[in-house]
Amino acid sequence: MSLRHFLSTQDWSREELDDLLVQAAAFKRERLGHALRGKSIALLFFNNSMRTRTSFELGAQQLGGLAIVLSPGRDAWPIEFDVGTVMDGEAEEHIAEVARVLSRYVDLIGVRAFPKFQDWNLDRQDRVLQGFARYATVPVINLETITHPCQELAHAMAMRERLGELRGRKYVLTWTYHPRALNTAVANSALLIATRMGMDVTLLCPTPEYVLDERYMEAARQNAAANGGALQVSHDIESAYRGAQVVYAKSWGALPYFGRWEQEKPIREASKHFIVDEAKMALTDHGLFSHCLPLRRNVKATDAVMDAPYCMAIDEAENRLHVQKAVMATLVAQH
Repeated sequence: MSLRHFLSTQDWSREELDDLLVQAAAFKRERLGHALRGKSIALLFFNNSMRTRTSFELGAQQLGGLAIVLSPGRDAWPIEFDVGTVMDGEAEEHIAEVARVLSRYVDLIGVRAFPKFQDWNLDRQDRVLQGFARYATVPVINLETITHPCQELAHAMAMRERLGELRGRKYVLTWTYHPRALNTAVANSALLIATRMGMDVTLLCPTPEYVLDERYMEAARQNAAANGGALQVSHDIESAYRGAQVVYAKSWGALPYFGRWEQEKPIREASKHFIVDEAKMALTDHGLFSHCLPLRRNVKATDAVMDAPYCMAIDEAENRLHVQKAVMATLVAQH
């Protein structure tokens, strides 16, 4: 059997994703188990984390496994990812050695590495994650790079818990303001999983510059066609919200302005009205609201929305623990 990674949900069939969600629901009912007894995972964090680190460490422990947390450049050596480079800079060792050595120690490797936000043509190559996948001889899990597949599963699980069957449900992925330009990873992933579930998806953003990378737009179109859903882009807040059953909020930077954020800033500053508030949620069809967290209250969404019964952000965050157990257990069983 070829080595199986969890880098993107697009690499897994709809049936396989459904199986992961069923397994996650079982772990939610019974948190302790033995699926990872005697197994270990190395968690490499090139960027900060709260939910991801906590949920993976606890998840491994609750299934009898052990998690080792490493922060390259801080408590581990800086790593070089270019092939054929002369290593006379900051990096002390190459990914070819790092991934293969860790593979001799552990059974799984998790990687969290955000884009550099200077050149999207370079960032979209996802070199850190792909470097680990290329050289590792154990399964690699994406802890968030330019997509966030674990968040996708937690989001889908939370929606199913509230709505049951998701096919045909109206789903709005809305851009929201943030004082800084942020990663598109969660937005990419929300688009992928909602269309994969056959939902009627609207991508709502201030201007065409905020439309996501064509790689993910095309994948979403294909997902919608294959699963009985739909995909459209809107810049009109009222029409997008009207009749929605799920509103998912996320801030992200406009790709044409990568590395030129001061030029993008006026558009962003003029779009603060995209905040999710009670008036917008009142346009929905008793819609649910969620966000991946962390969320800046009264910037991305108001206190009233975050504290409303229809907000499922905390449920989604909890579900990270359960879906990640399912991913780890499945990969260990297959390897």
